[in-house]
Amino acid sequence: MEVRAELNNYRVSAQKARLVADQIRGKGVEDALITLDLSSKRIAGPMAKLVRSAVANAETKNERDKAGIDLDNLVVHRVTVDEGSSMWRVRARAHGRAAWIQKRTSNITVVLAER
Repeated sequence: MEVRAELNNYRVSAQKARLVADQIRGKGVEDALITLDLSSKRIAGPMAKLVRSAVANAETKNERDKAGIDLDNLVVHRVTVDEGSSMWRVRARAHGRAAWIQKRTSNITVVLAER
């Protein structure tokens, strides 16, 4: 039984988010949350919130469908970080020129499964 939660168009580059995602992949939920709480990366807070959301989804699915999910044995089965849409901004440069800046976003998906 798998449970998922998604965070779409979060304002961080996918490369930076993948660094944190690699740290929690395959860990138990408690260990993953401890790792995220101790991380100094900016994306660690929203990713911890996303893992908590997936646990809440598991509780809801367990109550609604009588799925029989053991919440103590949940593990972070899959974490995918994909590139979202980019915002394009203009930065003024010398001699009246302009340079384009790409503000990147990420789509993050967390899938929890039973151990």
